[in-house]
Amino acid sequence: MKNDIDEYLKTRQQGSSFLAELKQILLLPPSEAAQAGTRYNVPLINSLVLYVGMQAIQQLQTRTPPHAQPLAQGASMDIFLVGTAMDIFQTLIGELDTEGRYLFLNAVGNQLRYPNNHTHYFSFVLLYLFAEANQEIIQEQITRVLLERLIVNRPHPWGLLITFIELIKNPRYNFWNRSFTRCAPEIEKLFESVSRSCGGPKPMDESMVSGGISDNTH
Repeated sequence: MKNDIDEYLKTRQQGSSFLAELKQILLLPPSEAAQAGTRYNVPLINSLVLYVGMQAIQQLQTRTPPHAQPLAQGASMDIFLVGTAMDIFQTLIGELDTEGRYLFLNAVGNQLRYPNNHTHYFSFVLLYLFAEANQEIIQEQITRVLLERLIVNRPHPWGLLITFIELIKNPRYNFWNRSFTRCAPEIEKLFESVSRSCGGPKPMDESMVSGGISDNTH
């Protein structure tokens, strides 16, 4: 599989069967799936995400002058859209079923660690996938993966915090107007509580969150 990935990353060949066959490659044989408790080869998904990200970062660094810092926080997202790595990530987010997508997003979430180019890259990947998603279920799953890691006891990885704070603060993502943030009072309270504990602000306007959450959480 590594050879296929390397070939695709280098050539971005139109009509390549690699992307079309990727989902099938990640599935386990039925006999192994029963034993593993999942249809997917989880170690392979984790390895795929890590390897593709590493290759993308290497490509970005070779295309950028040494004195520039393209992966610095706040850099334009356009920088991260070059190359073929995002093709692979967008194919996975779009083609996998709910289980596979959850495993893929957790593989990305595993890379949100301490401050470095690696963490910044995967943070932008996750935020870009959220912004470009054509189904709210995808945005809800991205939020779930982040939230599951934030509701446990501190300390939280730095990359996880800056990704979630960017998601709830930046109007680009329209986070507080998503239906899944307001589907039930207890969910609203959970989002508000986590956003406060992460150092993020309240929603831009308290009225954006129905039920006056701030009044109920003091």
